[in-house]
Amino acid sequence: MDVLRVGGVQPQRHPLARLRDRVQVGARDDVADGERDRLGVEHDGVRRSCGGALQPQVLLELDTSLGYMLKAAASALHSAMEAVLRPLGMTITHYSCLELLAQRPGLSNSELARGAFVTRQSMNVLLQALERQGLVVRPAQAPVGRALPTELTARGRHQLKVASAAVRRVEQDMLANLNASEQDQMRRLLTACIASLTDPRVVLPDHT
Repeated sequence: MDVLRVGGVQPQRHPLARLRDRVQVGARDDVADGERDRLGVEHDGVRRSCGGALQPQVLLELDTSLGYMLKAAASALHSAMEAVLRPLGMTITHYSCLELLAQRPGLSNSELARGAFVTRQSMNVLLQALERQGLVVRPAQAPVGRALPTELTARGRHQLKVASAAVRRVEQDMLANLNASEQDQMRRLLTACIASLTDPRVVLPDHT
């Protein structure tokens, strides 16, 4: 008998483990009776073969899934960045656009959209708003054979300076428990993950 449960006290569990349990319970409850029969699943949730033999189900372990943990880390980073940018009147896409223009002046709408992970339409709307605010400037006419380039104004550079300091502190907090070697390893591994999904032909050098 579980003493903690009898006493009304629940043991502490990892947040990902609790979320995993909720996902599994919800998925199990969503299976209709007819669908259970079709899949060969009894009402106890166990998959069985036509002969009635038990077959183990392969479930995604959320607390050990690297993909799920990457999504959780990205969500936490997104929330932390929003929290520091909101008082400055900026969104993450707004900040990303200014940062990209500071590092690569003259980028086109399409290039900015790819760098900020948004659609060209969304970036065009944002650029129009930034231009009205005096943060960026675009020439009335693009150079021959080029898309309309965008550049930061002095006001835009000032706003970016304040925002970059805030975002840098967020990243420093995120990496506080990793030494320089571990941070380099993380960059290498994340680069490998991205390459595997975007261009499987790329073979990264082995630094081990």
